[in-house]
Amino acid sequence: MSAAIVGPRRFDWQRAALWSVLLLFALFYLLPMYVMVTTSLKDMAQVRAGNLLSLPSAPSLDAWSKAWSSACTGVDCGGLRPFFINSVMMVIPAVLLSTLLGAINGYVLSKWRFRGSELIFALMLFGVFMPMQVVLLPMSQILGWLGLANSVWGLVFVHVLAGLSSTTLFFRNYYVTLPDELVKAAMLDGAGFWRIFWRIVLPLSTPITVVTLIWQFTNIWNDFLYGVVFTGAESKPITVGLNNLANTSSVVKEYNVDMAAAMIAGLPTLIVYIVAGKYFIRGLTAGAVKG
Repeated sequence: MSAAIVGPRRFDWQRAALWSVLLLFALFYLLPMYVMVTTSLKDMAQVRAGNLLSLPSAPSLDAWSKAWSSACTGVDCGGLRPFFINSVMMVIPAVLLSTLLGAINGYVLSKWRFRGSELIFALMLFGVFMPMQVVLLPMSQILGWLGLANSVWGLVFVHVLAGLSSTTLFFRNYYVTLPDELVKAAMLDGAGFWRIFWRIVLPLSTPITVVTLIWQFTNIWNDFLYGVVFTGAESKPITVGLNNLANTSSVVKEYNVDMAAAMIAGLPTLIVYIVAGKYFIRGLTAGAVKG
């Protein structure tokens, strides 16, 4: 048998056009970040030259250092460092608590259904669509009653409650796809509510747990409204600190410092998505098909 003669591969114009469009959109989307990074590495003399797209002639981290420690001179300012620490102290417990409570709620509402459980779930969903401004006044009163007003822990409390509807929705919809036979078999073996949750259900929840952690971390870290309303001068998060820095009046506006500060404020969420972005996509699609 004679071997088939394979001719030269034809150039795929459709694929080339698709890649060209995607690259164009990617460059357009990443252009602001490029401007932020390059501007933060320039000195003010080069910034005043007016070419935003030019590379820094003498790259320097002076603007980053100033944004971190001493760029802001207002009453509530002292650089981004104290605001960054406040955000870290707030976001870690808030994310963990809201995720854990959402997992428990989703477990109860999907595997231990009771009369009225569907109504309770439907009512909780209102929190997903409720405007944040609606809860400002009542939440302020509650924080005052609890003695948590103008504190980092008060902000943790607010974000746990605000995120509970979303985390419950995520876990409930994921747990519905898990076979009920797992829970029934564990009950026949004598396992109780908590043992089933910790030993069986939670270990199977890794995909949706990653999604919820990333979702909550992003929302809480980037929140501005709750941070500016429910905190005092010593407990404001990074978003409020960035706003204070950008609006500080000075003789010469230091745009390189502002850009460096914006990059510092956005780096944690950027790093989270770079490191765990693929797990986020997998978690969103996990459980999409039951059976």
